[in-house]
Amino acid sequence: MDTDETITDAFVPDEGNKGKGKAIKVKWSYHRQQIRRGDAGTTQKKLYKLTLGARQWRQVGKQYLSHVMRTSHEAVAKNRERMIFTNSARRDELWEQNYVDHQVASTQAMLEHPASFAMLAMEPKKKQEIIDDLETFSKSQDYYAKIGKAWKRGYLLYGPPGTGKSTMIGCMANFLNYDVYDIDLTAVKDNTELRHLIVNTGSKSIIVIEDIDCSLHLSGSREAKKSNQGNKESVDEEKGDEGKSKATLSGPLNFIDGQKKVEGTSKVTLSGLLNSIDGLWSACGGERLIVFTTNHVEELDPALIRRGRMDVHIELGYCGFEAFKVLAKNYLEVEEHPLFEKVKDLLEKVNISPAEVAESLMPKNLRDEDKASQCLRDLVRTLDQKIQEEDGGKGKKETQVKQ
Repeated sequence: MDTDETITDAFVPDEGNKGKGKAIKVKWSYHRQQIRRGDAGTTQKKLYKLTLGARQWRQVGKQYLSHVMRTSHEAVAKNRERMIFTNSARRDELWEQNYVDHQVASTQAMLEHPASFAMLAMEPKKKQEIIDDLETFSKSQDYYAKIGKAWKRGYLLYGPPGTGKSTMIGCMANFLNYDVYDIDLTAVKDNTELRHLIVNTGSKSIIVIEDIDCSLHLSGSREAKKSNQGNKESVDEEKGDEGKSKATLSGPLNFIDGQKKVEGTSKVTLSGLLNSIDGLWSACGGERLIVFTTNHVEELDPALIRRGRMDVHIELGYCGFEAFKVLAKNYLEVEEHPLFEKVKDLLEKVNISPAEVAESLMPKNLRDEDKASQCLRDLVRTLDQKIQEEDGGKGKKETQVKQ
């Protein structure tokens, strides 16, 4: 709007107002004022002026202003740049000062993950259930306040490697326009620092702990406490020289395919983690998702993943035919092909991750005129080979048993 320009807005009141169904016109005008500040000179003040009659104000004034504020917040959230944050394992003098000041060294970057639910290789019904749950959560602030619960929701993503757990997190972030806070527990000094991390996450965010079955061996902590500590290596984490944690494979893998992970010395306990995500401190802030991922859900302590703490359990399994069709459409832009029936038959006989299927569907030669047929033939060969390997392995085991 230009200075002193006026525009008219038509507002239809919600149900329960006398003016229901009739649009009420309100006027907005934009102004600039010069304000003197003594010897400091003048400053310019910009303002929008809303004009409506006394009767209109009684009918819809407060409701209209609420509508304006809500629309403004939605526009800001939609257009804001999403970020990804991860904590640092630095232990230098600067880190110590930050820690004293209740700040934790971290790294941040723009979140530009290309994933979307439309491209996610998953059975359509299951995918829609997840979308509906996320949408319901994002619009339920008043409901959570009504039932006396913190406005947060836990998701447990589990399944074999390559089944799309990190991709699912990207889909969630893009769908909800949330920031991502990727917490590396092995880089957290102790329970106090973990609590600071959780409290300092903003609203409209996803708190992620990937490969939690590998993080400080939290899965075995309760069982270890029940023993007489005869084998201290199984309490919380395996110890190497000078008490440092041994490096785990999840770190390099998450740097390549997920989020960056850093090894460090940590005294985080299972009870400290539980109190941070589900205790009194978890009520500080709102509109947050807490997401755990694991390849081995059976190894996790039941207290960590019980309903009410991890509200939604999502199994991301091997590639089925419905997931394959999504991948074929994404990678090859085909929805039907003579080889589809062959692929369907083979997928019912072998376990293969969506990541492996996607690799076979990736065109190797852009000059090939019939990329779809070539890639599908590659996939059929891959599936046949896996079946032969599995059958060969079974035969070898049977031979060993007979001997």
